[in-house]
Amino acid sequence: MNSSFQSICVYCGANPGFSPVYQDAALQLADELSQAGITLVYGGSSVGLMGILADRVLANGGKVIGVIPQALVDKELAHEGLTELHVVESMHARKAKMAELADGFIALPGGMGTLEELFEMLTWAQLGFHQKSCAVLNVDGYYEGLLSFLEGAISQGFIRDEHRHLLLNHNDPHTLLELMAAYEPPTQPKWINANET
Repeated sequence: MNSSFQSICVYCGANPGFSPVYQDAALQLADELSQAGITLVYGGSSVGLMGILADRVLANGGKVIGVIPQALVDKELAHEGLTELHVVESMHARKAKMAELADGFIALPGGMGTLEELFEMLTWAQLGFHQKSCAVLNVDGYYEGLLSFLEGAISQGFIRDEHRHLLLNHNDPHTLLELMAAYEPPTQPKWINANET
């Protein structure tokens, strides 16, 4: 594993999902992170896939850093057993802090919040604001629709073809981490006609 990965931010559902394959995937990813000595950065919650992931890394003796807004702490959703817990004022501050703490980003299956967080990091990568890898753990084909959407956006001229691999994906956690370690950011600008006169 690339030694430059000190920490990885994982976005995932505050719900566990209906199928046990999602929980199994969270546990497998937690084991891979722990074995590689990679610190988990995540949203700081004790519920859903978030809690399952964090609990497993901690049980393995790994480090877990949570970042959670005060409003969710007030709803008693904060995980109380983490290595570190950063309580911030807003969702915007949460995303910025998680981005600052992480060397790469993975989305497990999740809902609107997971997608919103992932796409902000993808957009920043597209704009060249960071050179960190972004990936989805494509559990049981969960993200196939999203990947098809991105292919469609490329075919219609809204995303550069050179940015096709900004979002890495695989269904195996170990292989996904290897892909992230080998990631090289694109050199092309975001804008489709940027090099045309």
